[in-house]
Formats: sequence, structure tokens, C-alpha cells
Amino acid sequence: MTDMTTDSAPAGAGSAATDSSASFYRAAWRWHFYAGLYVAPFLIMLAVTGLIMLWTAVLDGRDGEYRFTVTPGASLAPVSAQVEAASAANGGATIRHYIAPRSAEGTALVRVDGEKGPTVVAVNPYTAEVLESWPRRAGLYDLSSDIHGTLLIGDLGDRLIEIAASFGIVLIITGLYMWWPREEGLARVLLPDLRAAGRKLMKSLHVSIGFYISLVLVVFLLSGLSWAGIWGDKYVQAWSTFPAEKWDNVPLSDVTHASMNHGGNDVSWGLQKTPMPASGSDVGVTGVPAGAKVDADSIAALARAIGMEGRFQMAFPKGEGGVWSLSQDSMSNDTGNPADDRTVHVDQYTGKIIAVAAYADYSLPAKAMAIGIALHEGDMGWWNVAFNTVFCLAVIFMSVSGIVMWWMRRPKGAALRLLPPQVPADMPQWRSAMLVMLLVAFAFPLAGLTMIAVLAIDLLLVSRLPALRRALR
Repeated sequence: MTDMTTDSAPAGAGSAATDSSASFYRAAWRWHFYAGLYVAPFLIMLAVTGLIMLWTAVLDGRDGEYRFTVTPGASLAPVSAQVEAASAANGGATIRHYIAPRSAEGTALVRVDGEKGPTVVAVNPYTAEVLESWPRRAGLYDLSSDIHGTLLIGDLGDRLIEIAASFGIVLIITGLYMWWPREEGLARVLLPDLRAAGRKLMKSLHVSIGFYISLVLVVFLLSGLSWAGIWGDKYVQAWSTFPAEKWDNVPLSDVTHASMNHGGNDVSWGLQKTPMPASGSDVGVTGVPAGAKVDADSIAALARAIGMEGRFQMAFPKGEGGVWSLSQDSMSNDTGNPADDRTVHVDQYTGKIIAVAAYADYSLPAKAMAIGIALHEGDMGWWNVAFNTVFCLAVIFMSVSGIVMWWMRRPKGAALRLLPPQVPADMPQWRSAMLVMLLVAFAFPLAGLTMIAVLAIDLLLVSRLPALRRALR
């Protein structure tokens, strides 16, 4: 809800009967204005890049698996033959990852590391014929993902987006307060006034659409923030990760599951910070049958034996202590049901299953994130794709309409002045609002630091420099 206009409070909803309620409205309006001024460009960027990623994944596949289709044969070629063909086609490159075909007509994907860096190889799973190779994480989806997450400027971009997402919560809270139905009833918010014209029509649409998408926007902002560098990495993910102690007597590596990521987030959110198990002990339960060779073929057969149908991922061991890792989860677009998420680690020497992490084992926040990410990425089916498309378009409209309404409301000759809602005179103490802002500041550290910085600038600079005061107040 980024209505950055400066007209008077509407009757009933904002122009309340008492002076104190009108002052409260203007205070919320002012916070809404400044939050929207910063957040709106980021919301537009996130919605546009989100749409590009969504439809690129639908049309081309997140890893490019839809570029080719194959004619099903009588039987599949051994997985070892498929990965060896991929390696040979790239100068004997090291094999890192195998992704099984999603369907009978689908191609297998093999990730290799060679002279050209991480490369994806499409292989016909029936003939082991290499169809094409291309650089991993170098397509339109990945460019959009990098913009979506870091603005292509690394940690600085991540922090700027985290601040915007945090202030998006402030935007939603103040917007709901301003337009919550009072004397006029709920219909004024639920149904836009299509008889209106110009700015009034845009405002009515802004209010109604904002009301409908507010809860969904909170879910998307929180699921996105859970990947952010401060709130996600240092706070939420750190205490919500899968506890490796659940794997009794399993030797652990010095690296975490995040080491399995290859230019993206390939591992479930709840496992990113969990230490990897290590090969080389006698622990575990039967996986590869006793006496059978532990290789790509037997590990792929094990994946099928334990119920991984369709697309699954197989990571090859890294080093002497590395393990074979089988995974099938919604975040990697292997399945549309987060409850089916599962990661299985196999000792590279004995073939025993030494560690399993499934959705049922996740903490409550990790379960929420498994669902939230699948919803966020549109992985739950065509209904999810359609829902996210409409949602992104609504976010773009909300952001653009707020900016346009503010511009239309500006008087002629306003030059570069922002003309925000005026500071209420004799503002009474608004304890509930103060509590909300304190909670937001504590919950989202960068938002809290930004609030303090803004208040300090307002007190130390804006209030003392007439030119700034005219422009910003």
C-alpha cells in the first residue's frame, strides 16, 4: 500500500471525529509516505524479476531441462554412462551432480566442473548421447535471481533489499490502519468504486487491491527476508536449522550443507547450516546391497528403491570424507509438495545410509519456509504460477499507483519538494503505534537501525537546514 499522496484524511476512515484520531491518521500517513518512497522501487524490481524467474522456470526450466525432449527408449542407459559421456564431452571435467529426468520424455542433466567452469550438460537418458552443454547459472533466470537478491552489487544490495523488505512490513501496517473500514463499512475497502475517475479511481483501486494482497505480501516478504544476510542468516536460519544431533553417532564434516550449493540455493533452507556427515565409519543402515559396488548406478538405484520417483538430484562425493547425497525437494523444483522434501546421505565406501533429513524432521520455522519458498517460487503447480503472476502484477500496480497519485496531487511549481503529509501539531502519545514500531525495529534489525538513522538526520540536519526542511517536510 504505497499511497504517497498528501490530501486530507478521508471521511470516516481517516478524518475521524476527534482531533487525536485525525493526528494519529496523519502520523501513520507520514510513515506510510516515507516507507513507500523507499520501498516502492524495490517492490517493482522484486515483482518484475520474480515474474521473469517464474515464467523462465515454466518455459525453459530452472536449470534448462525443458530445452530438449527425447523419444523414450526400451530402457534407460546406466547413469554411469550418462555422467561419463557428459564428462568426456567437456574434456574430462569433474562430475559433481546428476539430475534425473522429470518425465519419460525429459532429459537428464549433469553438472560438471571443467576448464570452462561449472557447466550443465543435457544428456539423453536412453542413449547417453550429449545433447548440449552451457554455463551453469548464466541464463536469464540466474541474472534475474541475482538482481532479485543482490541488485548485482553483492552484500550492499542484499542489505538495501533487506531494509526495503523490512519497511514493507511498516508499509502494510500503516496502510491497513489508514484504510481499515470505520463508519463506511467494509464494502468501501472490499469493492473499488469503479464509477470514480482519474485519481479517485486509482486511489479506490489502490485501497482495495492493497487490502487483498496485504497478507500474501507479508508471507512473501518474510520468506524472502529469511534468505537475507542479516535477519535470515544471523537470526532466523541460525536457530531454525536442522540439528545434526538427530543423526546418532554419525561423524560430521567441517563443512555445512551450504557447500553443496553451486551458484544458487540448491539445498533446503533448514539444512543450509547443518554440518555434512562424513564417510569412513561403520554407522548407518543398509542402503546399497551388500557386496554391490558403490557407484553412480547403485546410488541411483537406491534413490528409486527408497521412493524418489521422477526428478531427483544426486551429488557426488567431494574428497575422502565426502558422501553421496540424494535429494528431492520443492525448493529445487523436484517436487511440488513440500511435505515430500527429503535428503539422504550415503557413505561412499560402505554404501550405508548414514543420515536422513525429511520434512517431518524439520523445525516449525523450517517447515514454514519449505512451504513458503515453494509458494514464493510458484512450485506447487499451475494454480501457483497463475496466483503468483496476478500477485506480482498487483504489487507493480500498487507501487506505481502510489507514485502516480503522489505526483498528481503535487501542486504546480512544487519543483523538487516531496510534499509529504504534514507533521501533526500537538501529536498525542500514540502508545500502540510506538509499540508496533519498536517490535518491528527489534524483529528486523536493519529496519530499526534505519529508523534511528532517519530520526537522527531529521533532528540534526533537516530541522536545522531551511532548504532541506522545505523539501522534506
